[in-house]
Amino acid sequence: MRTIRLMTKRSIIVLVLASMVSGCTVGPKYVRPAVKSPAVFRSADTAASAPAVSLGDLKWFDVFKDQQLQTLIGSALSNNYDLRSAVARVLEARANLGITRSNQYPQIGATGQFTSTEFSTQGQFILPANTPPNLPAGFVISRTRNFGSIMLNLASFEIDIWGRLRRATEAGRANLLASEENRKAVTVTLVSDVASAYFDLIELDSELEIAKRTLATREESLRLIKLQQQSGVASTLEVRQGEQLVYSAAVVIPGTELQIEQAENQICLLLGQEPGPISRGRPLTDQEAPAVPPGLPSSLLERRPDIRAAEQNLVAANADIGVARAAYFPRISLTGFLGTSSSQLSTLFTGATRAWNFVPEVDRPIFDGGRIKSNIRLAEAQRLDALVQYQRSIETAFSEVSDALAQRKRAREIRIQQELLVDAVRDRVRLTYVRYRDGVDSLFNALDADRDLFNSELLLAQDRRNELLAMVRLYKSLGGGWQ
Repeated sequence: MRTIRLMTKRSIIVLVLASMVSGCTVGPKYVRPAVKSPAVFRSADTAASAPAVSLGDLKWFDVFKDQQLQTLIGSALSNNYDLRSAVARVLEARANLGITRSNQYPQIGATGQFTSTEFSTQGQFILPANTPPNLPAGFVISRTRNFGSIMLNLASFEIDIWGRLRRATEAGRANLLASEENRKAVTVTLVSDVASAYFDLIELDSELEIAKRTLATREESLRLIKLQQQSGVASTLEVRQGEQLVYSAAVVIPGTELQIEQAENQICLLLGQEPGPISRGRPLTDQEAPAVPPGLPSSLLERRPDIRAAEQNLVAANADIGVARAAYFPRISLTGFLGTSSSQLSTLFTGATRAWNFVPEVDRPIFDGGRIKSNIRLAEAQRLDALVQYQRSIETAFSEVSDALAQRKRAREIRIQQELLVDAVRDRVRLTYVRYRDGVDSLFNALDADRDLFNSELLLAQDRRNELLAMVRLYKSLGGGWQ
């Protein structure tokens, strides 16, 4: 009988180890879907050869050279609420993976118990249940009874023959990787948001400087016009025209200052701090836009975190099909204990006190009203949806890169033409005022040229900002910023 028991225990141990190491795994194996990527991005410079490094491969501090902007981005990466929440979700997914993976291993606990009972001599004496009948004369029953036991308990442990638990672990691991990629995607968005908000801020600073400078020039022109009016050279109409230009420049200043405060508050929110002033670094005209090409479209699939997260969601959905299909097969689980028990502590660890019990259990579904089949169909539908989202994320990435390349190219062309326009209008203002002082031209033409210069300078500041924002958008669309 002992030999049979030993063989039974050995067989069970071998079966458990075999299920942990090998065994079949139901469900489809994951194969990355075939993706057709274009040879080059639309709107890319096809004349240039394929670069060894893409703009998206650069670290964010290699793209944004302004030291103050680097400080702001570093602070945001440490304190931003969205990023901290994304990190917490990664920790949550890692803990869930640990919980899921633990189901593949036996859950063993230890219990120890010692019981001592003493019977009263004054009350009714209750014989123990194992007292033999017809005791001999003079036999004294002990008033004290002791019992002790130490056991290792095996909780219900499923032998993963069909790979249900391994598929669940595979899905949990994919969910962890997806959450990590989502954290990287939040980082990419955060870096681009801080850079965009900073460029908006220094562009508003440029507008404010233009407005103040224009206001000072117009106030000086108005002073001269009033002096000419006192001499009878200028009319009241010319004075009103001069006042109009002064007030139109003055009204721009408080509106721009309001926008500056709002832009600073927005940056503070991204930094995870209370609203307050933001230090500036380089002015708008000194900002650099790197001219690194976008690289090959095929590298985009490995760089963009949202694409990689979508693929991990597909991996998890694919593994869930195996979990659902495993429900068709029997579940074999084990429970039991192994230890010693004795009525005397001195004999608790002797061979005669050994106690053990193993209880294999087989659970086989017979009729479930189609629940298992419906769960499989649900898992397959979820995998199909994950596949669609994966393919959509790829096409969205290609579209965003192409849009950003076109925007960057056109923004640069617009900025160059606007600079030429400002130079032309500035010279026109100089000439019209010279002609006005010489009495050849009217004040109206001089003031009209001044108005055009003010508007064209404001547009130039916006065009310079737009070129920088196009660079930020391209960097984000290429998946740069999380490195």
